[in-house]
Amino acid sequence: MTTHYNQTPRRKAEFIRPPNTLKAKVGSGGLSEDILNRAEALLENNTVDFQPLADMYLGTLMKGIEAAKEAGPSADREQVIAAMLYPGMQLKANGGMFHYPLVTLAADKLIQFLEVIHEPDIESIEIVLGFHTTIRAVVLGKIKGDGGEHGASLLKALDGACTRYFDKYKGTLDKLEDGEF
Repeated sequence: MTTHYNQTPRRKAEFIRPPNTLKAKVGSGGLSEDILNRAEALLENNTVDFQPLADMYLGTLMKGIEAAKEAGPSADREQVIAAMLYPGMQLKANGGMFHYPLVTLAADKLIQFLEVIHEPDIESIEIVLGFHTTIRAVVLGKIKGDGGEHGASLLKALDGACTRYFDKYKGTLDKLEDGEF
């Protein structure tokens, strides 16, 4: 499996660990096997509708895409990319919990792409929009599981778009890394 499209990551998705106030109240120690089994069963039998949560993150991703389209040359490109990266991370994290592993796989590819692009140019923004459209279609179509042959085809198409992007700009990206621009 290709990771980061054979590119060196320029940024890493940052995981923020909030203070665990519940643990502070309860104290440390393990959980009983019964509690763990019940929690696992609850996650496995989760019937909560993922669409409202996914819609919220897809809306946030679209705002990031729009901000990237409108960003001028003086815009902080890391902040612009982060505005698209964060909702991608949320979609990846929540897809599996709600039985949408295809969302998780697509969002993972989106994250890998955003971690290595140099700047949000028009072609990269179009690719991010393609990820948005794909994830939205999966959620609206209630395609749970991996999507079978069609899911694999969607992921292959997204992967191909990212690979073509880096192939097209290979020489330019090397010069950017060497500080020639």
